[in-house]
Amino acid sequence: MVKIAVLGYGTIGSGVAEVVEKNREVLTKKAGEEISIKYILDLRDFPGDPNEDKIVHDYEIIKNDSEVSIVVEAMGGVEPAFTFAKEALLAGKSFATSNKALIAKHGAELIALAEEKDLNCLFEASVGGGIPIIRPLNSCLTADVIEEISGILNGTTNYMMTEMSEMGSEFDDVLKDAQQKGYAEADPTADIEGYDACRKIAILTSLAAGKQVDFEDIYTEGITKITATDIKYAKALGRSIKLLGCSYKTGDSYCAMVAPYMLESSHPLYSVNGVFNAIFVKGNMLGDAMFYGSGAGKLPTASAVVADIVDIVRHKGKHITVQWSQEKLELADHKKLSNRYFVRATAEPADVEAAFGAVSYVTAEGVSGETAFVTEEMDEYAYEAAAEKLGGVLQRIRVR
Repeated sequence: MVKIAVLGYGTIGSGVAEVVEKNREVLTKKAGEEISIKYILDLRDFPGDPNEDKIVHDYEIIKNDSEVSIVVEAMGGVEPAFTFAKEALLAGKSFATSNKALIAKHGAELIALAEEKDLNCLFEASVGGGIPIIRPLNSCLTADVIEEISGILNGTTNYMMTEMSEMGSEFDDVLKDAQQKGYAEADPTADIEGYDACRKIAILTSLAAGKQVDFEDIYTEGITKITATDIKYAKALGRSIKLLGCSYKTGDSYCAMVAPYMLESSHPLYSVNGVFNAIFVKGNMLGDAMFYGSGAGKLPTASAVVADIVDIVRHKGKHITVQWSQEKLELADHKKLSNRYFVRATAEPADVEAAFGAVSYVTAEGVSGETAFVTEEMDEYAYEAAAEKLGGVLQRIRVR
């Protein structure tokens, strides 16, 4: 029997306990041994809960118990999660987590420590919730050079963009709705400013490159400036607005960024709506592939965590190689990427053409007093020079 400890008994931690209990028989067959939760670490007590007898409040109990061979972290945040992760590995226990903040910041270090100890540090659920993407990048796609990763990586922002599109609502109204339904936190900053998606694309880019990508180096825009007027124009163009985390291979490096995009209807991410996530991957041999599913939620995320537990049990005493070194990758300049841009401005067409050259004009029902257009392909430096020459720019959204 394999005994594990779960750190945190919130949404994900309780989900892990539920999956282990409900699927005990099938997990035993797949792992080759029965998996049993011995401890659950939490500051709270849970009287009447089926697992109340497993609750402990002191991590030292878990760290010092030689029967516990796997520690599962479901607390969130960087600390004390990082300290607990290191102490678990140093104590000879493998580690699994759904914590993207922890992995984006310290993933390479924890992987190196796990390798040194012939243990494992797995984190499938840290990106995309229940969508399998980490394992495919690490194993199934090892024969490919990953040329592009583009993803809808945050269910909250995707839900909000979908509601704005379908209901014609303004940003603030949709945010309140998302909070009331439990899709957005009381403090939604990490979601709506793109920080959550930023950490996830940093993890994916690190795996694609095999080197450490610091999320602080990634250019990030959120959705806070998207308006109902922008949605009207997107509909007029037959497009949808999505917040994407993107990474493109550029020479010996990658260019990574997070920003809203107007996607045409033929784009594979165009019709991904609601709280769903999807990740598009392009390999130089594979070509295009899509990974789609529930990007968050108690049981989908817990299912991915438990899959990591099973993988660890199967590889007892053997480190699963993860190509992610601590060497830092210097990201390529995102401003050198070419895009078309949707622009709204308080300017006359003659001034627009003097600044941007040939453009395609756009009109939207019920919108007046401004000029909207889509530029030709240009890099960001060229766009900024043209926008400064034009003046009066109200909005800029990249177009794909």
